[in-house]
Formats: sequence, structure tokens, C-alpha cells
Amino acid sequence: MRQLITRIDDELHARLKARAAAEGRTLNDLVTEALRGVLAQEESPRQWKERLLAEGKLVSFVPAREPIGLDELERRSQGWGTAVSEALDWTRGDR
Repeated sequence: MRQLITRIDDELHARLKARAAAEGRTLNDLVTEALRGVLAQEESPRQWKERLLAEGKLVSFVPAREPIGLDELERRSQGWGTAVSEALDWTRGDR
């Protein structure tokens, strides 16, 4: 048998410990069952995405249009010079 060491925050530990006590189980039994349950829920990436969307944990959007290519970006940014770099330097306090 192997031992697993992991770091969890104090609140999560307290909640797990309280739940194990309420169920008359050890913390180890509770966590082991939870980990087995995770492994039993084999999901494809598509199923995972659909589940997260349904649970409201993932936001999906369709872009209004295709992003511009590098050539178009270069054309549009001609003449900008160093304005962006200078503005970044100014916000960082470098000037």
C-alpha cells in the first residue's frame, strides 16, 4: 500500500474531517473513496467540456470573425513607432 501526501487548505481539511466524522468513517476512507470515484468517471475531453458548460463553470463563445493574420497586423500597425513601448515604460515607472 502506498501513501499519498498532498497539500490542501485548512478549510477543505476541516470540511473533509467533519464529513468523515458525520459518516462515522476515517478521513482516509473518505478521501480514498473520493479519488476512486474520480477515476471511475472517465470522461472524454468533449464530455468534460460539455459537463463544465452545463455546470456554468466554463464560458464558450464564437468569435464575430476570424482573427487577422500577421501580414494584416503589420500593415495596420505601420506608423505606430515606439508609442506602445513608451506607454508601457511610463506605466512601469521606467521613465
